[in-house]
Amino acid sequence: MNLTIHQMFLPADDHDKSLAFYRDALGFEVRKDVAYEGMRWITVGPAGQPETSIILEPPASDPGLSDDERRTVVEMMAKGSYAAVVLSTPDLDAAFERIQATGADVIQEPADQPYGLRDCAFRDPAGNMVRINQV
Repeated sequence: MNLTIHQMFLPADDHDKSLAFYRDALGFEVRKDVAYEGMRWITVGPAGQPETSIILEPPASDPGLSDDERRTVVEMMAKGSYAAVVLSTPDLDAAFERIQATGADVIQEPADQPYGLRDCAFRDPAGNMVRINQV
């Protein structure tokens, strides 16, 4: 079996701010920007990797969620504990400096982890954790 990650979804409560982070700070390209019934979905991804995308979606847009579940999603987003993505780069320090220079919310500066990785972390404008591993 040969499986690859094609798409993942992250909530975005302010699509313009999220777009600025993923496009301007991370350097991702915008692939789609779709509005439907008063909501917006933006697909972004790393240049040169058209097979991998992140879709910035309205939080709790699943019609099967109850009002209580929607409130829980919003509360978890506010705490920054709802969603995360892990990216990788061969030069973590350079990536960190470039992203930090855009004013991104730094959670952790580059550090060697006891489990064998060197990584750093940011929060996107919606509170999603964005970790970057050095490979």
